[in-house]
Amino acid sequence: MATVTRKMVEDAGVDVDHLVDLLVKNAAAELTTFYYYTILRVNLVGLDGENLKEIAETARIEDRNHFEALVPRIYELGGKLPADMVAFHNISGCPPAPLPDDPTDTMAILKVLLQAEQCAVRQYTHICNLTAGKDHRTYDLALSILHEEIEHESWFSEFLGEGPSGHFLRRGETSPFVSKFLR
Repeated sequence: MATVTRKMVEDAGVDVDHLVDLLVKNAAAELTTFYYYTILRVNLVGLDGENLKEIAETARIEDRNHFEALVPRIYELGGKLPADMVAFHNISGCPPAPLPDDPTDTMAILKVLLQAEQCAVRQYTHICNLTAGKDHRTYDLALSILHEEIEHESWFSEFLGEGPSGHFLRRGETSPFVSKFLR
């Protein structure tokens, strides 16, 4: 644990225990979303599903990257991940993104994907609001993840016909905002 780091964040007025709790819950959400998106992605078949598969795969990989980027910050602030995977799953900051009852219903899968991204946008916006001007490193990390989660939401929203977002699928590049935390 970086004791000076934690003290500086506390001195800036952040409840570090609460912040660590949020970061752990978001790490759980990212890892469980990676898992659920794997199941959702393999069920995206047929003409409709194949069009969506690449975007779902990008979001899936980026959610794994978000988990990887969150873990060091959790430990820097004196936190830790639960030793039990089931307990970790169950504290997720966002609900599971399970396969719909009809695994061939691409629109139902798309709605699950969109709801997961909307939850993530809310979660990271909250962390940004808590840390803005107080905990620069956590703020930068949360903001970087937020940028990517907003793009994911926009992609899935466009597929639902909710209008253009102005965002384009990244080719050959994943986690352009978060990659600096993965080095």
